[in-house]
Amino acid sequence: MSQLVKGSDNRRRCWWGASTPEYERYHDEEWGRPVTDDRGLYERLTLEAFQSGLSWLTIMRKRDNFRDAFVGFDIEAVARFGARDVKRLMADAGIVRNRAKIDAAIANARAVAELDTPLAELVWSHAPRGRRRAPRAREDLPAVTPESTALSKELKRRGLRFLGPTTVYATMQACGVVNDHLVGCHVRGEVERERARAAPGPLS
Repeated sequence: MSQLVKGSDNRRRCWWGASTPEYERYHDEEWGRPVTDDRGLYERLTLEAFQSGLSWLTIMRKRDNFRDAFVGFDIEAVARFGARDVKRLMADAGIVRNRAKIDAAIANARAVAELDTPLAELVWSHAPRGRRRAPRAREDLPAVTPESTALSKELKRRGLRFLGPTTVYATMQACGVVNDHLVGCHVRGEVERERARAAPGPLS
């Protein structure tokens, strides 16, 4: 339990979940809770790709700007972005102005729009099967897993970019495809119950 911390309400959280008010809200309200719609998954895949090499706090503080810039992460709308939109995004100081990541976000929207399987179904089909040992410390959390490696390969095969196994696993954690809240964290049980109700297809 040494890697659990108490937040502003004195409840126990994962070690990172109380370091700032933004992290506390994100930890409690979003991280690990199941996301099962294509738009929500596209948003998180995109933000995780933009986060690569940066602090997640930076991305969270720019999240509303990202949503405005990418029209609410509407997949069909972003898929229609052209050179003028790229120029607009590169001039937008409210987001991360990385040309390769911007190009990837647009290419990924086009690839998702052309999928013959819903993105949510594709992502959740790579959820681990059977029971997983619940993590008790940060050392128990992998950076990549066989499932994230397989999903990364499948997404790349279907034309998506900037989504290596580490980025994909971070998305799987954020979207509840796995439950990586530590044992003793007050959110862990809530997340497990939500996953059982909301996940597309069986988890065991």
